[in-house]
Amino acid sequence: MATDVDAMFARLRAGERRALAQAISLVERGGDAARALLARTYLHTGHAHVVGVTGPPGAGKSTLVAALAQEWRRQGKTVGIIAVDPSSPFTGGAVLGDRIRMQSLGGDSGVFIRSMASRGRLGGLGRATADAANLLDAAGFDIVLIETVGAGQGEVDIARAAQSTIVVEVPGMGDDVQSIKAGMLEIADLFVVNKADREGADQVLRQLRAMLHLAMPEADAWEVPVLKAVAMQQQGSAEIVAGLAQHRDYLTRSGQGRQRARAAAERELSAAVQELILERVQGPQWQHLVDAVSARQSDPYSAAIALLQNLGERDTLQV
Repeated sequence: MATDVDAMFARLRAGERRALAQAISLVERGGDAARALLARTYLHTGHAHVVGVTGPPGAGKSTLVAALAQEWRRQGKTVGIIAVDPSSPFTGGAVLGDRIRMQSLGGDSGVFIRSMASRGRLGGLGRATADAANLLDAAGFDIVLIETVGAGQGEVDIARAAQSTIVVEVPGMGDDVQSIKAGMLEIADLFVVNKADREGADQVLRQLRAMLHLAMPEADAWEVPVLKAVAMQQQGSAEIVAGLAQHRDYLTRSGQGRQRARAAAERELSAAVQELILERVQGPQWQHLVDAVSARQSDPYSAAIALLQNLGERDTLQV
């Protein structure tokens, strides 16, 4: 296994797209080989600007992502895109609708697009999304774009996975301030009112700016810009890319970038611990305790304590 992982890692670092695709598939499956690969790549990450794009369904996120990628390509930057699609109710795989809407990027060797299934996660991100972003980073991409599924009020995971988060709004969605209801005001580093050629766009812009003003941020806090775009016509992309560059500079200058990186590292460590413990405790005793909890003969906390105690005894014996 080590030889195969080493070979895949070397090919990925050399910029081989096939190896990158295989590596993402590997981390989606999980297991020892995936962890071995991620361990090798992790020390080569931290260079890409990871940008999240979220917002309600129908906001034109995929079209905007394609427009931003084209703008970065004009600046000579390479772009990796993770499009998190709704999961198929039959296979659990991605529907691939977002990738279809990004066909304008096809054939560009400086762009890599990968669709991933949300697996029903309300936060809009699949389990392996952050791992895939790290692989793109290690493969040398300047920008990593993560587009979420557009799941609604629960869609805040992206703010934890990305360094800069774009929240996309559009006029005519039935409630011009739905972003405030959806809890998006707090996670946005940049608001974009897409389809700004529609009636009501200026009203959405005014309301968002008014709400941001009422939030009364601290004096040295990032002032969230509210920009407009018509992604279908490539309008507004340059201003959005410039705003993202300013936000990255702010993160470096203010120290917020280091704080976010530490918080992300703590979440990744916590997730790794949970994953490894779950793998080690699942077995005959796990099934017995699941049956006991289901039959109300035990409770989840007592069952968890029993599992952990048994895990500790096994570790002692192995030593």
